[in-house]
Amino acid sequence: MTRPDLTARPYHLDADAIAWVARTIDSMTEDEKVGQLFINLSNRFDDAFVDHIVGTYHPGGMRYNHRDSAQVQAHIRASQHRSRVPLLVASNIEAGGNGACSDGTHVATPLQTASTPDTDAAYQMGLVGGRESRALGCNWAFAPIVDIHHNWRNTVVATRAFGNDAETVVRYAEAFAAGVRDGAGDRPMALCLKHFPGDGRDERDQHVVTSVNDCTVAEWDATYRPIWRWGIEAGIESVMVGHIMLPEYSRHLRPGIADADILPATVAPELLTDLLRADLGFNGVILTDASLMVGLTSALPRARQLVQAITAGCDMILFFRNHDEDFGFVADAVRSGEISAERLDDALTRILGLKAKLGLHRRPVEDLVPPTSELAVVGCTEHHDLAAAIADRTIALLKDTAATLPLDPVRHHRLRLYCLSSAPDFTGVVPEFQQVAVDELTAAGFEVDLFRSAAQLAAEGQSLDMQSFLSAETAGYADRFDAALILANVSDFAQQAALRIRWSMPMGPDMPWYAAEVPTVFVSLNMPNHLIDVPMVKTAINAHTPTAETVRALVAKLVGRSPFLGTHNENVWCGAWDTRR
Repeated sequence: MTRPDLTARPYHLDADAIAWVARTIDSMTEDEKVGQLFINLSNRFDDAFVDHIVGTYHPGGMRYNHRDSAQVQAHIRASQHRSRVPLLVASNIEAGGNGACSDGTHVATPLQTASTPDTDAAYQMGLVGGRESRALGCNWAFAPIVDIHHNWRNTVVATRAFGNDAETVVRYAEAFAAGVRDGAGDRPMALCLKHFPGDGRDERDQHVVTSVNDCTVAEWDATYRPIWRWGIEAGIESVMVGHIMLPEYSRHLRPGIADADILPATVAPELLTDLLRADLGFNGVILTDASLMVGLTSALPRARQLVQAITAGCDMILFFRNHDEDFGFVADAVRSGEISAERLDDALTRILGLKAKLGLHRRPVEDLVPPTSELAVVGCTEHHDLAAAIADRTIALLKDTAATLPLDPVRHHRLRLYCLSSAPDFTGVVPEFQQVAVDELTAAGFEVDLFRSAAQLAAEGQSLDMQSFLSAETAGYADRFDAALILANVSDFAQQAALRIRWSMPMGPDMPWYAAEVPTVFVSLNMPNHLIDVPMVKTAINAHTPTAETVRALVAKLVGRSPFLGTHNENVWCGAWDTRR
């Protein structure tokens, strides 16, 4: 095990800070030391819960979800006051301030920012995320994502990766990281590279199954290694480990290893201790990805997962599943010596070293969280204007082989609109793009007829048998409509291992059979790879996000008031010849 060096990158601590780290560790009880290894997911906000979590489990860090900025800031303030050691407070600002609180600004996705030749959009996305999460009291950004979207079928990083090659990923991640640093200002914010050893090769999602990076050693060294090397040399403070196997490297580092013993990187010492620490020279904090994910929980029994994650090289565990059980598993391993005193001290040194690098040890507890007045920056007009400008620059026209565009409110006056959505993901957020689209298209001069599925009509009390419904929807289509527009906000991860468009019913009338009848435009408001399911459409657009800013920019481009400026990579064609027609 490589011992931590707090004078070196990424810490660069002075003697006083190093002394604080050592003094604080020496003053801790065994339970307090165990607690520092955990990052709690805080989704209850009552005082009694805060007191119980902080007082009983002594977490080293916290992360928040699904609450507005005022609630999150108040909870962080209460938690910092209750904790004897300052807390690391994480935000998931992959796409802007919306990763820190529910009313934060959704600026763009990483892929969207890379749909411009320059890196300014990536910088602005980081800047907004840094500003808004700073205002809450967050001090640790779980970003940038540095996965490579090699496999177009991979949905978990399809929009979250900056691109499909290492050079693009590094270029835009570097700009994003600079934006976060600048946005945090006088309250430094740590960064986190994710997801080691690299996602985007497999089509599966480690939220639901252990996934595989199938690179050979030479392929990994030529693609993923330069990314991790860049991040480490840039002084990024932490690395999040994905529940991803890297079998060829495991075999390379452990000759003769049995297939059954090849495990996700989270619990694989050859990947963490040998490759990430010794070979790549990473000296910062290593943390697991969410320990609730089935990519980890299915690999070993729960007690073994958590203990082996620490002994393999992880310093922190992201989230409890059951507080008493998880804390007890790790505490028992410390008491038995399975987690050695030296290994525990190494982890604590890195965790406390990170807190010292952020200056948390020097701030009085009442100053660990900014005043409530700073919440005015969250979701502010300036940040939404930045999002609108990025949308204008990144919407990409993939093809228009029948010269359908621009849509003309006279020639295409009677417009049939189809709005496709998947079930809400684990954030629970349901974007309200449909009404914005109707309003914008109507204002542009179109007569908009919104498709309603049989299930929607039934919910409104209209009972139609399938044949009657199909007949009513399809009869005389070209006489009733001049053009069709499909807006697809289809996305999901954490609940299924792969994703394709799911229509409202078998052989249903919303499927683009009508592309042979009237000019049809397909727009993705999320995933970039839908052409595999709709190759028959002659006009396809990637608009990236289902925000109001994006929909307004999209309509301006559809009617020719604004040019398409966005770019795209080859993944949009899904490796199929017919998607280009």
